[in-house]
Parts: sequence; structure tokens; C-alpha cells
Amino acid sequence: QVQLVESGGGLVQAGDSLRLSCVESSRSGRILSNNAMAWFRQAAGKEREFVGSIAWNGGTPNYADSVKGRFTISREYAKTTMYLQMDNLKPEDTAVYYCAGGRKAYGSSRRDDYPYWGQGTQVTVSS
Repeated sequence: QVQLVESGGGLVQAGDSLRLSCVESSRSGRILSNNAMAWFRQAAGKEREFVGSIAWNGGTPNYADSVKGRFTISREYAKTTMYLQMDNLKPEDTAVYYCAGGRKAYGSSRRDDYPYWGQGTQVTVSS
């Protein structure tokens, strides 16, 4: 069973930065080392939305338009620790951020492509 644990959330002011981490802690080892990983977020009262994804080898990052140029996803080659560097945060970035693990080597923006999910970490940006 794949277990994903997010950390790094918190309360910040608009314009500040945060760095989220996601670690796979599966008992069977690094199951996601050859799979894509992604970040999604869900604001109160809204649907969970795609933030960005990254391929198994740390390449091919893909971002939602709303975060492009401000957020950066990274992971080491075939490793299962993923990061989300968030710069120039805005109040509309306030949400619970979820780490997700995919079935395939390359990511997508579709929730259904990610069967593995963490519990989420809260990010709150004040104006």
C-alpha cells in the first residue's frame, strides 16, 4: 500500500514563499519511483484542482495556468520525495494541498490518473 505524507504548510502573508514536501513511506519500498507524482489543491467549498505534475525522472513538469511562473515542482531522478516551491503567494492560493502518486511514468492533470493520495497540508495566505 502506498502512503504519501505531505508537510510544510502554514500561514503566510501575500508575497511570501513556502516549500511543501511529499514523501512516500510505503512499507513495500519506493513504489512510485517509476511513476509520475503531482500536487492538487482544494479550497473550501470548491473542487479539488490540479496544481502541477512531474515525471518519474524529475522531468516534464507541468503546471496549471494559475500557478505558472510562481510555483516549481521538483523531485530527484527515480526518487519518491517531491517538492512544491511556492513563491509570490496570493490569498487565492489558500487551500489544502494534496500530494498524489500516478500509475504511469508521465503525469497528467486528471485526478483519475492518480490512485494514491496523501492526507493534505493546509496553506493559508493572508492579504
